[in-house]
Amino acid sequence: MTINALLLSSSREGDTPYLSHAIPLIAPLTSHAKKWLFIPYAGIGTHYDNYLDMVVAALAELELDISSIHQHPDPQQAIKDADGIMVGGGNTFHLLHQLYHYNLINLIKDEVSNGKPYIGWSAGSNITGLTIRTTNDMPIIEPPSFNALALVPFQLNPHYSNFKVAGHNGETRAQRLLEFTRVDPKTPVIAIQEGSALWRQGETLTLLGNKPAYLFEGGTQELPIPVNSDLSHFLKR
Repeated sequence: MTINALLLSSSREGDTPYLSHAIPLIAPLTSHAKKWLFIPYAGIGTHYDNYLDMVVAALAELELDISSIHQHPDPQQAIKDADGIMVGGGNTFHLLHQLYHYNLINLIKDEVSNGKPYIGWSAGSNITGLTIRTTNDMPIIEPPSFNALALVPFQLNPHYSNFKVAGHNGETRAQRLLEFTRVDPKTPVIAIQEGSALWRQGETLTLLGNKPAYLFEGGTQELPIPVNSDLSHFLKR
């Protein structure tokens, strides 16, 4: 495979402007790809036009030609014509539902597997795993399947934090991911904190950013993954 996919945990780190922390990570994928297609289907709380405007403004210094898939009469042809694909955050269930609705799952997977660069953040990263069963979102709509793009052969959990509010009796994120590993002990979950990302280049997978990630798998719970780790062995399972 010649996959070149950047999987960002989030669109912001702390109080930084939208996507500003990610520009140094995004830039290498845009050196030879200037015509990008943005997929806003995860955005429920904003109009797709406004979502596009926000992304275009945030990435202006990269001088890219970015259009949104909702502006094109043929979504499949729009994906084929683009140099690269960007998928924004929001609700993962709605995003996956729309990708199935427009019959885009296999097409995106094929295009990216054949070298078309992919950039996703939050929900846009969630859908690159095997399934969306470890997303943080509320299931506001039911997609035909939880099976996702499988650009990486494991589960992701973006926006990872195991913070527990004093007096709150709900489960922590780690406890929720532990539940997943009880049901599916053989499938790894890599949880990435805000400001960090996974970058797959062919058969190489690297943790980017200045924060550790965490591994959940079987009996291994919240095992820290050091900054800049080579995680390529997860691609060979």
